[in-house]
Amino acid sequence: MVSYLSRVFGLARLDLAEDVVQDTLCRALEVWPMQGVPENPSAWLMRVARNRAIDVIRRDQQFRYFTPELTQFLSSSAGQSLETPAFEKEIQDDQLRMMFSCCNPELSMDAQVTLILKTLCGFSVAEIAHALLTSSDAIEKRLGRARKVFRASGAFAKIDHPSEIADRLEAVQEAIYLLFNEGYHSSHSELTVREELCFEAIRLALLLSEHPKTKTPKTYALLALLCFHAARLAGRIDDHRALIQLEMQDRSKWDRDLIGRGFDFLQQASFGKELSEYHLEAAIASLHCSAPTYEQTEWIRILELYDLLYRLKPSPIVALNRAIVIGKVRGPEQGVEEIRKLPDAEKLEQYPFYPAAQGEFELLAGRAEEASTHFEQAMKLARNDSERNFFASKLEACRVGPAEERSPQKR
Repeated sequence: MVSYLSRVFGLARLDLAEDVVQDTLCRALEVWPMQGVPENPSAWLMRVARNRAIDVIRRDQQFRYFTPELTQFLSSSAGQSLETPAFEKEIQDDQLRMMFSCCNPELSMDAQVTLILKTLCGFSVAEIAHALLTSSDAIEKRLGRARKVFRASGAFAKIDHPSEIADRLEAVQEAIYLLFNEGYHSSHSELTVREELCFEAIRLALLLSEHPKTKTPKTYALLALLCFHAARLAGRIDDHRALIQLEMQDRSKWDRDLIGRGFDFLQQASFGKELSEYHLEAAIASLHCSAPTYEQTEWIRILELYDLLYRLKPSPIVALNRAIVIGKVRGPEQGVEEIRKLPDAEKLEQYPFYPAAQGEFELLAGRAEEASTHFEQAMKLARNDSERNFFASKLEACRVGPAEERSPQKR
């Protein structure tokens, strides 16, 4: 809705487009409880937003010169096709234009991603800070600068040269990846998994895969990765929304159709010479999805892929996951050592699964007291009751000793 209205008002009036959408959603909250949810909620929302936009244009002095043209556009062109496939395609194109317009070359990569997450994905400042491993203050400043540049651009980006698409596509893919991550392991205070964000990320990635200028091997690799992870969502939480570790998950609950689609997209990603972080992460996820049981997981191959991934993208999260796999392959003592020497470990200070991984290896090594200290720290950093209860169960395990099959929490 914001993308569509921004095309009407212009990017300089992004705030106005967001206000119209907010008014529309408030109207839905007032009307739907009394009249019931409409048969086509999306069309209802777009129709109300369009009518509200017409009212704003007619009253706003800055739009007076353009009123006849804009009103006609809203009333006839869009209004007559709200429920048609053509209008749906138009909305999708607007979303792509908005994503690429956020990726202004005057902005840094992090600023571009921040702008997409806030404007198109609806992230809060705190959620963006969590996703990018930084502070809320830093995000506020970055967002302020980014939106200023964004508004000054005035119109949706017109991108014709292939190099321009490649430059901007990277930030769009990163934002979609982070959107999925927020759904897969939410920083929300009440929700552990937000499936709607995961499938929204897949939908946006599919938009990229269906556009001739953005259907690259890297896009297909990203789609494969998202499908593999989304396939496991039903197995990650129990009936009480509590986290379940990978080795304890019921693999019969995994979505085999999504896994199959993941392998199809991974095959499409194999054409060309590019090897991206998404190729490697998708390959890792495919090994988890294809293992008949946890015990049959090919950990050595996974470690080889993490070695490649860390050389390609040496981030703190990748380093932590690699250390966990090293501990799985070479034993808990080696896992403890790898975690202790993680580079940029300060960036993980607010990430609860960092001390949890340390605690898990200490517990496996027979040092229950040290493990307890780490799990207590993880409980303090927990972002919701589900995580808190999960770490509390680990503390209880420290009192009774590690089970033979227990292994580190793997995100």
